[in-house]
Amino acid sequence: MKSLRNTVQLIGRLGKDPEVKTLTSGRNLATFTIATTDMYYNADGEKVEDTQWHNITAWGKRADIASKYLVKGQEIALEGRLIHRSYENGNGEKRYVTEVSMNELLMIGGKKV
Repeated sequence: MKSLRNTVQLIGRLGKDPEVKTLTSGRNLATFTIATTDMYYNADGEKVEDTQWHNITAWGKRADIASKYLVKGQEIALEGRLIHRSYENGNGEKRYVTEVSMNELLMIGGKKV
């Protein structure tokens, strides 16, 4: 069985076109966001939609594929691993980031109209 440790699977829509950078090492990095929406009914019987935004990173060939084929509004399924990191901004404040490093990608829908 494939390892289940630190595995994330998401289905959602892109919030923006992927941004691609070529690092000094020559390796490509694509970053983008996807939105996932859950729907439920609250105690009053009202329909509630809860949308979560996820930061996604793709490296190397996956970055090339993302930049070539993915567009804002498109529905995708992805599998990856959860990454937590921190950095200091220009004011010396510590910032924390959680993102999904994409391993697999499946384009399952066209652009939302």
